Amino acid sequence: MTNINEHGPRNWEHPNVYQYEKTIPLKIPGYAHLYELTNRLLNTHRESKSAAADILIVGAGGGQECVALGAAHGERTFTGVDPSARMLEIAERRMEKAGMKKQVTLIQGSVECVPSDRLYDAATCMLVLHFIQGLPAKRNILHQIAERLKPGALLFLSSINGEPGTPAFDLQMRTWVRHMQENGVSPEETNRFMASFGSTYDPVPAAQVPELLKEAGFEQSASYFGSYLIDAWVATRIKE
Repeated sequence: MTNINEHGPRNWEHPNVYQYEKTIPLKIPGYAHLYELTNRLLNTHRESKSAAADILIVGAGGGQECVALGAAHGERTFTGVDPSARMLEIAERRMEKAGMKKQVTLIQGSVECVPSDRLYDAATCMLVLHFIQGLPAKRNILHQIAERLKPGALLFLSSINGEPGTPAFDLQMRTWVRHMQENGVSPEETNRFMASFGSTYDPVPAAQVPELLKEAGFEQSASYFGSYLIDAWVATRIKE
């Protein structure tokens, strides 16, 4: 889940979010590849276990994770949580179109709204962490996810990362914006996107993410995807 400035800063209830499914692949290079890699990693992890899996999706609005990880796996079930009613409506429509309604439970709210007495086999938190303001809140959401996972379960995490104001960040940002504009994203929208860092977006350096995961109760975090300022990791819930 990410807005990449969908018609204003973090405006998830604007009616134009219904275009999200069509526009987001134009904005993020390798968007489909990110989910393909995630699915392959999950498949490999489940080979030594039962093929069935109960998966928690944090930021489920849009339904991308459910479709990518479950369309070909009817034995998998998903609990998706997202604060946006409109984005969950998009997810529900995609689930119905994919024939997955019986596999998916959607909850409007934050991770804390997911009952903690049910432990999951895996979780995703895709393109969400950079929206969480401040390190304490980032630590909290990762901790809340960890509390809802079985020991040894995998977490797939992707986010925008970096240090705004540095030459390295500026180079990646300018190149990413050029990519968006070449795919038809308007200069007005990319300008809003760039202006959102420090308000809507709160990235941290990529090197800091494994530290946050470790503090939250994860180990063996490994990077498996990178695209300009977006990185992805897979980490294992510590076996207590």
